Order: sequence, then structure tokens, then C-alpha cells
Amino acid sequence: MLTASILPRVFSFKDRDNEVKLSDPSNKMTPEEVMNFYSGTYPILTTAKIEGPEIKGDEIEYRFITTLGTKG
Repeated sequence: MLTASILPRVFSFKDRDNEVKLSDPSNKMTPEEVMNFYSGTYPILTTAKIEGPEIKGDEIEYRFITTLGTKG
């Protein structure tokens, strides 16, 4: 028998060489709202773009792609 379940969302971004994973503050928020929510703590997210969703294991992952500090 099949059972359906809602996969939790996870948001991540790369800060220098560290991968930062952020939990979902509310499943009612859009990914853009989540990015704005965390931009107060992580100012680098103010210019980020959203990539995803991608299912990884038992989670739905959205990536915040930042261009700040990159050359070329």
C-alpha cells in the first residue's frame, strides 16, 4: 500500500567555502519570502537567486545562489 507524505523543505547556500543549511520557517511561505526572511541574518541573500526545487533523499532542497564576491 502506498502512503503519501509531505517532504520537508530545506534551503541552502554557500557562504565562502561553507555550505549553510536553513530550516523552513513556515511551509506557507514562498521560497522568495523565505529568502527575504533570512536576509536579515545573512545579508548576502539580498542579491541571491533561487534554484530548485530538487528532491534529495527525504527533503525538497532549494538553493540560494549568490554572486557576491565572485569574479568573471
